[in-house]
Amino acid sequence: MDRTPVSSSNIASIGYDQESSTLEVEFNNGAIYQYFDIGENLYNQLMSADSKGGFLASNIKGSYRFSKV
Repeated sequence: MDRTPVSSSNIASIGYDQESSTLEVEFNNGAIYQYFDIGENLYNQLMSADSKGGFLASNIKGSYRFSKV
């Protein structure tokens, strides 16, 4: 999945696959996680958030299935 580099203190890049509703997040420490059943609207909100790490922690982590890649 292609990821877009983002400006964040803990996230290096973010990708999204619309067909499978999968969000992929690469953290600055090199870890990559995929979050499942993420709607496109939620992805767009994440990408436009001032704090992407904060948005991820508040709205996605703990609420959606995920897997470490």
